[in-house]
Amino acid sequence: MAQKPTTRKEEIVQTAELLFKKKGYSAVTMRDIAQAMGIKAASLYNHIQSKQEILADIIMKIGEQFTAGMAEIVAMEEATSIEKLERIIKLHVQITMENPSRMATMNNDWMHLEEKLDYYLQLRRNYEESFRQILIKGIAKGEIKDVNPEVILFSILSTLRSLYLWIPKKDEIIKQDLLGKLSHVLLTGVTA
Repeated sequence: MAQKPTTRKEEIVQTAELLFKKKGYSAVTMRDIAQAMGIKAASLYNHIQSKQEILADIIMKIGEQFTAGMAEIVAMEEATSIEKLERIIKLHVQITMENPSRMATMNNDWMHLEEKLDYYLQLRRNYEESFRQILIKGIAKGEIKDVNPEVILFSILSTLRSLYLWIPKKDEIIKQDLLGKLSHVLLTGVTA
């Protein structure tokens, strides 16, 4: 789960991400964050400039984690398309299990980014394009059924992007079990 914060800024961000998950970014004020921490709102500004900075910090860290993970997957030249898809699923499960509140914020509040919105959208487009290319190559090689890659992309990503809603309610599911079963469920419908 979430790591213990080492700095006051990390503590502020961690508190904010829990509040953002519970209420949504728009409904949370700096005063709410300070109150949850048991400090005065003015004290927050010694460590952070704005609520927008907190949001950007949360979303950019997760977005960059996905980008780095996808780059590693794309670089796996000898791997089949199915092996790459399994790694994508594993990437989503791992990041979500470690950061369910951050995933909630990224999925629900990304549109509230201001100066970082274009950067985030570019990360997202690049990620989806890499995913799409894995599917297209897999279809061309006969590793994946000849189904519209956009349909496959939407189906798998919709499930993976909503894991943050489901995982916290399923404590009894161990990580390895989820990785294996989710991959099986998502991929047996597309494997040739």
